[in-house]
Amino acid sequence: MAANGSTSPAANEARTAEFHPTVWGDFFITHVFHSEESVSSWNQQIEALKQEVTNMLSSTSDGKLSQKLKLIDTIERLGIGYHFEPQIDDQLRQVFSLHPNLSNTTCAEDHELSTVALHFKLLRRRGYNVSSDTFSKFLTAGVGGKQIFKKELGDDVEGMLCFHEAAQLRGAGEVVLEEGIEFTTAGLRSKMEEAAADGDDDWAGARWERVGRALNGPKCMPRHEQLLYISCYEREVGGGRDDPTVLLSLAKLSWNVVQHLYHQELRHLTKWWIGLNFAEKLSFARDRLVEIYYWAFGAIWEPKFFQARLFITKILVLASVTDDIYDVRGNIDELELFTTTIKRWDTSMKDLPCYMKVFFEAVMGVVDEIGTITTAEGRSYCYEYLKQAEKNLTRAYLVEARWYANREVPSVEDYRRNGVYSSTYHLLICASLCGMGEKAPVEVFDWLFQDPKILVDVSDLGRLGNDVVSHEFEQERGHVSSSVECYMNQYDVSKKEAVDALKEMMETDRKDINQESLNLPEFVSGEVLSMILGLGWATDVIYQDYDSYTLSDTVTKDALTDLLVTPMR
Repeated sequence: MAANGSTSPAANEARTAEFHPTVWGDFFITHVFHSEESVSSWNQQIEALKQEVTNMLSSTSDGKLSQKLKLIDTIERLGIGYHFEPQIDDQLRQVFSLHPNLSNTTCAEDHELSTVALHFKLLRRRGYNVSSDTFSKFLTAGVGGKQIFKKELGDDVEGMLCFHEAAQLRGAGEVVLEEGIEFTTAGLRSKMEEAAADGDDDWAGARWERVGRALNGPKCMPRHEQLLYISCYEREVGGGRDDPTVLLSLAKLSWNVVQHLYHQELRHLTKWWIGLNFAEKLSFARDRLVEIYYWAFGAIWEPKFFQARLFITKILVLASVTDDIYDVRGNIDELELFTTTIKRWDTSMKDLPCYMKVFFEAVMGVVDEIGTITTAEGRSYCYEYLKQAEKNLTRAYLVEARWYANREVPSVEDYRRNGVYSSTYHLLICASLCGMGEKAPVEVFDWLFQDPKILVDVSDLGRLGNDVVSHEFEQERGHVSSSVECYMNQYDVSKKEAVDALKEMMETDRKDINQESLNLPEFVSGEVLSMILGLGWATDVIYQDYDSYTLSDTVTKDALTDLLVTPMR
């Protein structure tokens, strides 16, 4: 839905058309959503508005810390932070240097819950190791001397909402944040119930919409979160603030320009995909180009990383077909031969069945294309790393194929260990790095191929999340036992008990990912960290309630329409 609640004719057509991925891809080839004249005009307006926002940021540099943090948070939520990365980075670096834990500021507003939470969230999200002890100031002695949150905080809805969002970044052992989640969940829920019972005029308004979304879980891709926030912000600032139109106008114009870039990328990708003619040559394979592109821009949405999105989409489309070859089409002898061929990167493809030759030619074509582009950038090392990542994936798939062929149910530990590669994250992160230019020097690739803990955790989160929602479908499809079956078999428990245990493991993964984000080598840039986290959170969203990748003719269809078709008005 557009920010003003309207939908475009193209959006209505997209929603009512038969949802078949190739048809969906053709839709982006045949439709012109934004004319070049419109995009040119938008860019001119954007440049003028950027100067105004730059002035706004400059004016807060020496002002109240609370005002500075609120402005930065609003800019980032509206999806326009990419215009001001140097200014925002400089200001937050200065904030951390001068006020690492807000202990040396005397302004009363700087010690309010909302400001402390914004300070914590904005800095920790960028890898600054802000201590969670900063929230201890909001504790008091309760019954028996137990530390509890001060009762008066329950009346501060905005503060509790900010704290709830900040606490999502908790690591293992951060008790004050664990208790903060419980406190804010109960408090916000109580306030919503009171507002509904009292007939509060603001009950259906933007603030309660944001509260409701936060309570239903923080899982949301950045681009979708921006769309929802723009809608809320437009209603919240309707006459309530001094000249709110600058940020809102910039957000809407930037949304449309970025959407136009996505259309161009999808045209390129669809033409490439149709050119492979897998629908005829490999009819067993899932056709999921646009859904995979959704994954790509859900993880890395900024305009400057268009190359990374193209690389991710092509590599993941082929990884999906690889999965289908190992799960659906190939017998164990063919798969052994195929894995050996990939391991040797044997371009002769001797003795491979015809369908495997067709597929390996496509894989080599994409890897060679990426190698040519990165070599021209002076990054020839990308080619060998990407080939090795492809080999790692097929080796992991073969392990699972052998388990299935031998009717072996592996231990949960063995399954999760193999999942570091079978989850595809190692390959996807490698492909993303290939598309990130100078942000991904050779040291980052060396680090990735040492299987750092954050990679293991992100891969595990994706693997377990997929299994929890899709294991029954995968079993019907002839798949190796998922982590659900592995856990049930190893510990002799019910399916529900197994799923509950796996969800606890996923929660541990999330905390460990947050913790590891604060302990990365200096050569791992903030952009690389955002990409790694983005791939993990995108999967968390796609497998939130069910497999919305495989079963995409559902909310995925609506999300694609909202994000790729409907313009801002």
